[in-house]
Amino acid sequence: MMAGNPPHAEAALSTTAPSLPPNDVGRLVRRLYGIEGAVTPLAGERDQNCRIETADGTRYVVKIGNPSEPVPVVDFQIAALEHIARASARLPVPRVVRTLDGQARAATVLPDGRRCTVRMLSYLDGIQIRETPRTAAQRRAMGTLLARLDQALHGFAHPAATHDLLWNVAAAHRLVDKLGGIMDAPRRALAEAFMRRFIDHVLPRLGSVRAQVIHNDYHFYNVLVAPGDHERIVGIIDFGDMLHAPLVGEVATAAAFHMTGNADPFEGSAQFVGAYHAALPLAAVEQEIVADLMATRHLITVLISEWRAARYPENRAYIMRHNPAAWEALTQMADMSRNEARDRLLTEARKGTANEQHH
Repeated sequence: MMAGNPPHAEAALSTTAPSLPPNDVGRLVRRLYGIEGAVTPLAGERDQNCRIETADGTRYVVKIGNPSEPVPVVDFQIAALEHIARASARLPVPRVVRTLDGQARAATVLPDGRRCTVRMLSYLDGIQIRETPRTAAQRRAMGTLLARLDQALHGFAHPAATHDLLWNVAAAHRLVDKLGGIMDAPRRALAEAFMRRFIDHVLPRLGSVRAQVIHNDYHFYNVLVAPGDHERIVGIIDFGDMLHAPLVGEVATAAAFHMTGNADPFEGSAQFVGAYHAALPLAAVEQEIVADLMATRHLITVLISEWRAARYPENRAYIMRHNPAAWEALTQMADMSRNEARDRLLTEARKGTANEQHH
């Protein structure tokens, strides 16, 4: 059934995240890792994330997993980070920290009796790109680095890589039942139009594109730059939305975030796509649907965020952080045909690629 969602895909977004007090987190870290440090809460949608800082300034991230997260999916994320470390050691991704007894993850029981995983990663220093001014050079650096990350992940396989995830642009049709949750009639009509575009034009082509494990959440919150050089990327974080999916979905998901901040919504995204394409060229069928999938990313953002914000009003600000930009982008793209959107994106992307090669 088109509108049905696999139970654990929704469960991960509808089960309350753990919320242990900092003192309890500190005790847990001492017991499992032998590390003593100050505990600072970090933002998170599904898991409880905390920064641990030791007396000598060494920092880590401890992730107390959502009880609904299947353990094989946690193992998949750990294995992916360890694969990247081997395949491309210079990529700035977190490193897995082992427990005192050498394990990549541990478990704990929450006060309410729910069981969840615990894992620790190295902490990457840097500034989130969202806190810096956008530049063409920064966008190109982001595009090039994502291509390198995807090249490192190429060939990586894991039994849990095909897990169901609502944040998958290639499976947007499974969110049809969320359209009714949009109360504003014009906005609902807009979302319905883009859902039809996805089902009619994108879905039939997805069987003929490359697929592999992808990061799937490469945006301004999850990419870090050096404090003194906002075009030098020093960290890629949050591998919690990884899955095996179409590679073009990776590019489109990331490019969608570059639509805001310019008079021309395709200027920034084209700079990003152009740099990615120069490093890891998109095939003809991928070029045909990449702009469609950018719209699809905005579509699933509004559908999932509106649905979740209604259920978790206490976490509304975090859940809705990308919602206004997504509606703005859908409104902009509604005024043009899919062919025009494709051509605008690719013309600018090819122009950027030519300029890069010229320099």
